Amino acid sequence: MTPPAQLSRAVEHYLSVADRLAPGLVTGCYVVGSAALGDWRPDVSDIDVVAVVGRTAGERELRRLSLLHKLGNLRAAGRALARRQPHLPGTVNAVFVAAADLREPVTRIRPVASHSGPSFRRGQGFDVNPVMWTVLRERGIPLRGPAPATLGLDPEPSLLRSWTLDQLRGHWARYASRALSARPPRRRLQSPYALALAYALSPPRLHRTVATGEVISKEEAGTYALDTFDTRWHPLLQLALAHRRGTPGPALDPSQVPRMTGEFIHEVIAAARPEFRG
Repeated sequence: MTPPAQLSRAVEHYLSVADRLAPGLVTGCYVVGSAALGDWRPDVSDIDVVAVVGRTAGERELRRLSLLHKLGNLRAAGRALARRQPHLPGTVNAVFVAAADLREPVTRIRPVASHSGPSFRRGQGFDVNPVMWTVLRERGIPLRGPAPATLGLDPEPSLLRSWTLDQLRGHWARYASRALSARPPRRRLQSPYALALAYALSPPRLHRTVATGEVISKEEAGTYALDTFDTRWHPLLQLALAHRRGTPGPALDPSQVPRMTGEFIHEVIAAARPEFRG
């Protein structure tokens, strides 16, 4: 797949900053996430990448990587500020993995570091998991380094469904419970209403993976949810899709959207049957 020009420019700029901060450290870079799944939207989506580190990252290199998220994404921040956007679309979020670890089963890989949003974490990286490694191996877009199919990746397909089901019953169950509370979750500069709409399509994605072993995009998840779940959820799903597309959607009371999303997620979790465990 050829990535959109705007995405390529953003990642190439990010890599040029990486090369100035730590010359020769990043030897591979692969776009995953919504872009690899054909669902990247410039005014909405972040850019998720797996970056390969070609040598041992010492304290100096780790400090430089901690600067990379800020310096490599200044352009995205500037555009968002100029457009008065409350979030930062086009931000490159990366997980760094040692080249020597790429052939390990994914659940045994300890990332070098990762950054997402304002957070930089050493020795951690959520995106090193069976779902993202499946996307990387099958649909990852190489912007530096050889094709993903030649990397010898092991996404551990036997764990894909069970890992996904655990995410539904863990992270997403907690979010749903908080969404039903008197103080639903919010992010910096993002209201509970906007966060709920951004999150409403993710649990159906996971449900599809639990049910079939397929990994689909958020756009596909919206269509899947409309076909799979009760029609009472259709206004919420249609509004979530419209929110993602930047188009008008059904009129819903913004104060009720977080609660509706929490109730919907609980139904999605209940419908993800244990017998689908891989």
